[in-house]
Amino acid sequence: MDFLHRLLNLIAPIVTLNALFFLTPLYCVFKVLCYINRSISKEDVTGKVVLIVGASSGIGEHIAYEYARRGSYLVLAARREKSLRDVAETAKLLGAPEAIAIPTDVSDIDDCKRLIDETIKRFGRLNHLVNCAGVTPMCMVEEITDITNFTSVMDTNFWGYVYMTYLSIPYLRKTKGKIIVIASSASWMPAPRMSFYNASKAAVVSFYESLRLELGSDVGITIVTPGLTESEMSQGKIMNKDGEMIVDQDMRDAEMSIMPIELATASAMAVVDGGCRGDVYMSEPKWIQTTAYWVALFPEMVEWVNRWFLWVKVGASPLDAPSKKLLDVPGLRRLAQPDSVRSPEIKKG
Repeated sequence: MDFLHRLLNLIAPIVTLNALFFLTPLYCVFKVLCYINRSISKEDVTGKVVLIVGASSGIGEHIAYEYARRGSYLVLAARREKSLRDVAETAKLLGAPEAIAIPTDVSDIDDCKRLIDETIKRFGRLNHLVNCAGVTPMCMVEEITDITNFTSVMDTNFWGYVYMTYLSIPYLRKTKGKIIVIASSASWMPAPRMSFYNASKAAVVSFYESLRLELGSDVGITIVTPGLTESEMSQGKIMNKDGEMIVDQDMRDAEMSIMPIELATASAMAVVDGGCRGDVYMSEPKWIQTTAYWVALFPEMVEWVNRWFLWVKVGASPLDAPSKKLLDVPGLRRLAQPDSVRSPEIKKG
């Protein structure tokens, strides 16, 4: 057995490097042909029933509008009832034949069951499930006052997705439906103050990759790994070290710095297009995928750069981070941040 492991330690790297050299061009051609084929046969979602979790703001809200423009029936779920109903009304004006708002806490499985039951009772079917609810803790682990406050991150960001998917699968099988999963490029990119968020998104990616093997062609799964997108999180709405949801734009600036923030409308259009094409993976904007290659090929360098650029000593102000100081250079903030995320005003209700 020891001999076999030594042999594999020697052979595996050589075989892998040769495969990368010889197979990559063929694989790229194959991917392009598959993309063209999927684009030609892209699904028409007119009259389809789409359930969107996390639809009260950000990318979830704009995904709702994009489906509305394409004539889909919408079921919109989130915690905030007033915001959700406003989104539903706007969706109907944009072309949705019907859009219903169902206030839901996806970290509660009973709430998830009620949401699915009401959807099937109302429409009798389900064609697309879009999971994009989430909370964003942003603090150093050592600064946390009560670590148990942070179990809610996995409850919403991971278990909320799992509950909704588990309950939807029987109905999605019947319609050969699709699941669109909003994960994050944070699932592979290490960064200080983002430990819990990154871990939750990595868990989401791993779960759906495994689930795809179980479901086969019965239910399509599109895993979306966006970069920074216009949302309440990019406005500075985060969970602080005490487990409270606050708006802290200084912390936002220290963490996001001059990384460009994409408009939610552009991101939503790309996500719905990718789901309708049946893409297995997609990143938006597309260039963000290149960061995964940097992490895979040069992990120590990426870690060093992120620590130097983003990190400050425990207890120190995030204003001291080089990332925050760089954003204060005249003109760079306007270049990186859309006007909408500069305001600290967050939706109420």
